[in-house]
Amino acid sequence: MPQHYVIIIPQFNDWEALNLLIQKINSDLSPSILDNSTLLIVDDCSTRPREQPFVHFNGKDIQVLKLYRNLGHQKAIAIGLSYVAEKMAADKVIVMDADGEDAPSDINRLVARSIEQPDKIIFAERNKRTENLLFRLFYMIYKVVFKLLTGKIITFGNFSLVPQSRLQNLVRVSEIWNNYPGGIIKSRIPYDSVLTDRAKRLAGESKMNFVSLVLHGLSAISVMIDTTAVRILIFSIFMSGLAVLFIFIIVFLKLIGNATPGWASTLGSTLMILMLQSFLISLFLVFMVLQYRSQQHFIPAVHYRDFVEKVDTFS
Repeated sequence: MPQHYVIIIPQFNDWEALNLLIQKINSDLSPSILDNSTLLIVDDCSTRPREQPFVHFNGKDIQVLKLYRNLGHQKAIAIGLSYVAEKMAADKVIVMDADGEDAPSDINRLVARSIEQPDKIIFAERNKRTENLLFRLFYMIYKVVFKLLTGKIITFGNFSLVPQSRLQNLVRVSEIWNNYPGGIIKSRIPYDSVLTDRAKRLAGESKMNFVSLVLHGLSAISVMIDTTAVRILIFSIFMSGLAVLFIFIIVFLKLIGNATPGWASTLGSTLMILMLQSFLISLFLVFMVLQYRSQQHFIPAVHYRDFVEKVDTFS
């Protein structure tokens, strides 16, 4: 029996690029995949109406899931996945952006890898990026900071394939509400990746500015806040140990008379204050995280319905 595919595409005011993307999906997707595919467009409460009808889709149909309010890219993905898990029959679910930077031809590669690794989520790992030098520099810094704070490596974004065997697990991972790839890493659901090149935007301008990029990076780190808090505490203890060592050195220099009058006491008291402050702040952060873990979390599979206004189908 042929497998059924659902392609989830979250979008906000990107109707022109979306139509061009559908054309590329028609031309670039393998016929065996295209013929059995449904497009699920998650309209993140767009403020501009669709001026033109959808171009003809050569797959099964197009469904538009409209949200009551703008929630952002990551939450739109979580809602789309939850809707598919409850309402649609899908053997494999593909998540991709509407702007065309995720090349439809790479879906064929994701599906091929999924055949080899049928029980894993497959991500499109960026082999070559097309952004400017400044963006690539900050992205490299983000990956280093993510590694230091979480102990994990992140080299991929939202473009991915989720097998049916993992879909029900995934939509009960509360962390995907804040950050989809970070939530999968946190959940320990097995995943793999294929190398892909980032394509160019098909139309319009990107809504992602520097502030949005920083927030996106912080949201990825925040889903692993428990690990991050403990690592910050360990770092604080290490730095406190260095501060104590310097204080002993200062006292020793003071005793042998090699310290400038007033310098030793000023530096020693400053180091002591900084040591206590950093340790107490880190300890407070750890206790905040432990309290958060004891609370009931937002589960996308349970709560997504509160944000869905309607679903329209276009043949």
